[in-house]
Amino acid sequence: MSASLQALVGHLDARQVTPVAGGDIAGAYRVETPEGPVFVKHLPEAPAGLFEREAAGLRVLRAAGALSVPEVLHVDDSGLVLEWVDAAPRGVGDDAAFGRALAMLHATHGPHFGAVDDQTRGFLGTVEVDLTPASTWAESYLVRRVLPLVQRCVEMRRLDPRELGAVERLVARGEDLCGPPEPPSLVHGDLWAGNRMVDTAGRHWLIDPAVSWSHRELDLSMMRLFGGFGEAAFTAYQEVTPLQPGWRDRDGLHRLLPLLVHVILFGEPYAVQVVRALDRLDR
Repeated sequence: MSASLQALVGHLDARQVTPVAGGDIAGAYRVETPEGPVFVKHLPEAPAGLFEREAAGLRVLRAAGALSVPEVLHVDDSGLVLEWVDAAPRGVGDDAAFGRALAMLHATHGPHFGAVDDQTRGFLGTVEVDLTPASTWAESYLVRRVLPLVQRCVEMRRLDPRELGAVERLVARGEDLCGPPEPPSLVHGDLWAGNRMVDTAGRHWLIDPAVSWSHRELDLSMMRLFGGFGEAAFTAYQEVTPLQPGWRDRDGLHRLLPLLVHVILFGEPYAVQVVRALDRLDR
C-alpha cells in the first residue's frame, strides 16, 4: 500500500483493502472496517483541489434528494472515502425511473450559470474548467469552458489552430446556438453510463460528478454521447419536464465539452470527433 493511500485510509482501522473496478483515472478500493465496508477512490499527485471539488459536488447532489448519492466520509488531497454501495450487474435498472428522477434533479435551479458555491475552479475528469458565474449559458459554456479547452488542445498540438477560428465563430452565434433561454439547472456534469449505478435494491445512484449550474441538456447529451441509457430514460424525462424543441440537434454543441476533455486526457481519436462536431456546427 502506497504512503498516500495509507494516509487516506489510516483513520479507518482497515482490516482489508481490495482493489475493485473503477474509472480510467483513479484507483478504486473496497476497504473493510469494523463498521462495514467503505469505498475509497485514490489518485496520488492529483491536481490540487480535485477531490475537494468532487466531495462538494456529491454533497450538493445528495442534498437535492432526487437520486441516491454516496455519503462523503472523508476527503484529502489524494482521494475520497465514501459510503459503500452494493451494485447490481451493469445493465440492470429501470431507465424510465432514472429519467424521471433526473428531471427532478434538473428542476433544482440556481442563481447563475457556473459554480454551485464560491469556488470557481471545477474539474471534468482531472481537467480544470472555469465555473466563474455567468448570466447566460452561452457565456458560461462557450466562452468560459469550451474556448479555453480548445486553446489548450491547440497548445498541446492535438488540434489545428484553425479550430480556434471555428470556436470563435460559435461564440459569436452563441445565443442562437444554445437554444431557447432556460434557468440554470443543477447537473451531474459527467453523466456517462459508468457514473450511474444501480444497487441490488434497484435504486439509482450518482457517482463521480462534475457538478455545476448548467443547461440541463448538458447531462442529456453526455448520456447519448457514450450510450448506456435506453430511450425510455429520455421519454420518461420528457413526461416530467418537456425539453425545448431542437434539443437533439444541440447534442453536437453540448458534447464538445466532454470530447475536448478526452482530447486532453487521451488524444486521438477524440480530436477527430471534435473536428467533425465543429465542422457541423460551423455552417
